[in-house]
Amino acid sequence: MAKVHRLISVVLRLAAAAAAAAAAIIMVTSHEITSLFGLEFEAKYSHIPSFIFFVVAYAVACVYSLLVILVPRGSAASRLVVMSDVLMGMVLTGAVAATGAIAEVGRNGNSHAGWLPICQQMHGYCNHVMGALIAGFVALILYFLIIMYSLHVVADPMCPCH
Repeated sequence: MAKVHRLISVVLRLAAAAAAAAAAIIMVTSHEITSLFGLEFEAKYSHIPSFIFFVVAYAVACVYSLLVILVPRGSAASRLVVMSDVLMGMVLTGAVAATGAIAEVGRNGNSHAGWLPICQQMHGYCNHVMGALIAGFVALILYFLIIMYSLHVVADPMCPCH
């Protein structure tokens, strides 16, 4: 039974690492230059602090997921991993929320503040950001599953796997 629990944990963590890496890579590759009324505009992820936070958070989550696989089951560190998983889930939630808010303003603008939408002129950039958000949500859902599964394994008194 312990081997099955370990296998499920490793598969979930590898999938979360892959989704987090995909989210960070897709966001880093978001770049577009367009010309409007003779003026050239450039859009890059590095121009927006919440997008930088997204990239850093998801890159850290990818590395963390891969490193945690090496923690032996039943060690003192394995209980610390559960708390770290919860913290990582909170950081990823914050990154997705911040990025989603900025992406929504980019797509629809804000008439009250006088901010115009940019996605009508920067289709490729906005599509990259949307792809990164989708991959980010997938990674976040996988982290939620990791947290629920880890809590089940650690808190189950009938399970001899911890």
